[in-house]
Amino acid sequence: MTITTRLLAAALALGLAAAAHAEGRISIAQQFGIGYLLLDVVQDQKLIEKHGKAQGLDVQVEWSQISGATAMNEALLAGSLDVVSAGVPPMLTLWDRTRGRQNVKAIASLGSLPNYLLTNNPKVRTLQDLGEKDRIAVPAAGTGFQSRTLQIETARLFGRDDYKRFDTISVSLPHPEATAALLAGGSEITTHFSSAPFYYQALENRNVRKILSSYDVLGGPATFNVLYTTQKFHDENPKTYKAFYAALLEAAQIVKADKARAADIFIRVQKSRLPRDFVRRIVEDPENDFTASPYRTQVYAEELHKLGVLKNRAASWKDYFFEEAHAQPGS
Repeated sequence: MTITTRLLAAALALGLAAAAHAEGRISIAQQFGIGYLLLDVVQDQKLIEKHGKAQGLDVQVEWSQISGATAMNEALLAGSLDVVSAGVPPMLTLWDRTRGRQNVKAIASLGSLPNYLLTNNPKVRTLQDLGEKDRIAVPAAGTGFQSRTLQIETARLFGRDDYKRFDTISVSLPHPEATAALLAGGSEITTHFSSAPFYYQALENRNVRKILSSYDVLGGPATFNVLYTTQKFHDENPKTYKAFYAALLEAAQIVKADKARAADIFIRVQKSRLPRDFVRRIVEDPENDFTASPYRTQVYAEELHKLGVLKNRAASWKDYFFEEAHAQPGS
């Protein structure tokens, strides 16, 4: 049984609420890393509960942590979770596949943060140097944010017909385990498409270098992770949904106003052993923007449609975000 499977099974065993339930209950899953800081703030400050009470509603919130978009999407469609989080590409895939049925759409962004493709192989300096003996660790091989980003860049370098070139050497591994393998060396893992805080840790090792940033692929700062749910949950739980969305907007304001406080919240919620100054440096890094507004998500929509990953072409980012997000700036 894989780590992802064990985590999902454990979450289900705890009795996560099914999607069909009365107003006032919401089950949310996040993955690993500081890219989910807004959710840490929402959880720590009990912001959903706060905004629910403002509407006269006591909201019961259930939290879980799962690695990989595949497990997230399966849980959402099975009704085991109400809200899941993953990169923009996995959300778009589910939006594309569920149109006219569950009608999955995004709720909000969790921020614009880059992912770095790292290697400990001294012979690898560029993407073109990766060979059949290398192994690329990603949370969800072939389908997750990191793999789809790599596919877009691969298509640019080698042509659309060869966009899956690196799928055969990609392996699914949660970021913490992938980081440990990269730093230890001596394993099959020579490369890791990493998110914060993990690439900050890895790059402190002189044997590790950056090959590529997701920002390079997307043309600048772009949304990393998003939250998404089904049309059913959105429509049948208007007050709960409103409380959740308001909580996310307030969390973004908290992070922007006091990054030191936000760093402390991350350490507290995640029970992180990372030094406070190290976490604060990540939160304060100008590359990282913890905002609920989506940016450059349509680059993914366009490029994945060109590759045939998405059958439906989105005319605007608003096509795959629920209307509550439309009042915010986005792209």
